[in-house]
Amino acid sequence: MKHLIVLCFLFLSTKSFSVELNYSTDRLVIKTTPGASLPNHPLINNAKNLFKDYWVVFSSDIETLKKELSQNKSISSISYDHKSHKRELPQGEPTNLITNDEKNLTFNDPYLMNQWTFRDLEDHGMSITRTFANRRSSPKKEIIVAVVDTGVDFTHEDLPMWTNEGEIAGNGIDDDNNGYIDDIYGINTLVRDADGNATMNVMDTHNHGTHVSGSIAAIQNNNIGITGIASNAKIMAIRTVPNSSDETDVDVTEAFIYAAKNGAKIINCSFGKSNNERGMMVRDAINHIGEEYGVLVVAAAGNSMRNIDTYPAYPASFDSENLLVVASTSSSGRFSYFTNYGLEGVDVAGPGSSILSTIPRNRYTNMSGTSMASPNVAGVAAEVLANYPDLKPTELKQILMESSYQTPVYASKIKSGGRVDLERALDRATFY
Repeated sequence: MKHLIVLCFLFLSTKSFSVELNYSTDRLVIKTTPGASLPNHPLINNAKNLFKDYWVVFSSDIETLKKELSQNKSISSISYDHKSHKRELPQGEPTNLITNDEKNLTFNDPYLMNQWTFRDLEDHGMSITRTFANRRSSPKKEIIVAVVDTGVDFTHEDLPMWTNEGEIAGNGIDDDNNGYIDDIYGINTLVRDADGNATMNVMDTHNHGTHVSGSIAAIQNNNIGITGIASNAKIMAIRTVPNSSDETDVDVTEAFIYAAKNGAKIINCSFGKSNNERGMMVRDAINHIGEEYGVLVVAAAGNSMRNIDTYPAYPASFDSENLLVVASTSSSGRFSYFTNYGLEGVDVAGPGSSILSTIPRNRYTNMSGTSMASPNVAGVAAEVLANYPDLKPTELKQILMESSYQTPVYASKIKSGGRVDLERALDRATFY
């Protein structure tokens, strides 16, 4: 049985450039009634079934189309594809790299000394180095991790990239019949062709998606840069988050479905917003890929210093058994000052302050945010799943929560009361 973990959130800055909601002017989201077909209409230029009864239709006159279809009995709902507020995404922080010149260590990656997340749990890390030093991890299966973000620098020398072996690059043909042409590294839902189809340039034009990728799975023991948490993983690149962070639900939903159908076992989505304009489509997509492909969604809690039980953040606040929500901690072991929290809405904590990772053009920098905590938890989840590939998504979620390192500080703010720890999670998984 296939398993997929989806890890989500970007939410790094509360600085907003616009307070007005807007939407894509070339598309509508339509949900048909159960068993009904999408109605024909001359104003529909192209239509794509996202999953089940959800469709996206492209048109040059969405206002007229919406009005004329609104009373059709085969349509359950019809709405705009809203964008989220524009937000300033994080840039790299001042970074003084310390090179590790010692020999015969567990990892030979030169910047390991800068990765405080690899320390033992007693030193506020996730016991990564100790786990591998004691040979506690023996992966049985390679895990594909889809990073739904600002793109990924797929040429970075320290990143292990997934490639679509069924596709021949540059021939303009959908060789594997998955509905996408030349999707070698993934898809770009932000740039669409004249028919509304996603294109294939997934190169990161920010830094964010590449940074997320390195935390999850930067190549271990290659004498280059940093080391990732997951020892046997590949990164699938999906560009869905604009550099201004105003992603739409159609793009997010299509990204989820593409990753699920194309073999991803983890999807890290470091993005989010405070408004849920579209309703339940993204929630329903999370449930769908959970049921059909074994998906666990792990979402960052957000960086507004708020209780999301009272002030929801999405996708973190969707009610789904396949959702694991992550708060951020600092190297002192306390919560990061910016992190959201919630005894009901936030499940676990993970390191998210001053995280060193990859950025485009073979470079490295520190970034902070629940966007950084999410991929750290994603890496732990991927390593556990690689060791125990038959785990169900809900079981993996329970393992990460039950094995978390608990303190009174965490217990007062999040459901599990603990910070994710690789060594403890692997031990706990033996009971499932």
